[in-house]
Amino acid sequence: ELGLYGLEATLIPVLSFEFISLESLFEKLSHPECYGGLVFTSPRALEAIKICLKENSKNEAWLKSLKQRWNTKPAYVVGKATASLVEEIGLTPQGEKSGNAEKLAEYICSREKPNSSALLFPCGALKREVLPTVLREKGVPLESLTVYQTTQHTDLQESLSSYFSQQGIPASVVFFSPSGVKFCLQHVQKLSGDFINHIKFAAIGPTTAEAMEAAGIPVSCTAESPTPQDLAAGIQKALRLQNC
Repeated sequence: ELGLYGLEATLIPVLSFEFISLESLFEKLSHPECYGGLVFTSPRALEAIKICLKENSKNEAWLKSLKQRWNTKPAYVVGKATASLVEEIGLTPQGEKSGNAEKLAEYICSREKPNSSALLFPCGALKREVLPTVLREKGVPLESLTVYQTTQHTDLQESLSSYFSQQGIPASVVFFSPSGVKFCLQHVQKLSGDFINHIKFAAIGPTTAEAMEAAGIPVSCTAESPTPQDLAAGIQKALRLQNC
């Protein structure tokens, strides 16, 4: 998509994920009658379920009855990437156009009655409290279960050093998550030195933009929605303004 705008992109893996509590996750998935539905704000939560389903006995139980029973309940998702993974495990996503946790929380509250059965929310250890807080304030029960932890990718420093030595200072740096900002920014600052002001920093969404601002980095653009098209358009616009 960036290529269509005449931009050349280099993807550098920033994060690694460790999956945890998978037995507990499947135990909860085995009891759809205890929940009002599911909430997913990250593709990793779906990856955790897919790891569970690699076991023949669990996959059999899922296909035989669990999938069908969960399909009578909503599966709320934050964006298209997460929605497509929900479809891969045989469920029907809702709310994918929301694009961020705040809007998804509003969407859920508009559809769920207060004090109904809890929604099951498999999530990461670094999840933001926006969605749980909004639901709690509206009386919509939510049961969170941490199913993955986020750490820095082992090759991050080496990959960044290699990029800067071969390509020089990038015109733009895009962050896709607050965790990406946390683990990557210090390396970019060190490698850029005084030239950091020449870089246009872009965010995939408002949550990431907030993390960048909190770290003292000026945000040149935030994608209108978390899609390749909107991100590419935003970066091109920011770079064009720089060249005016």
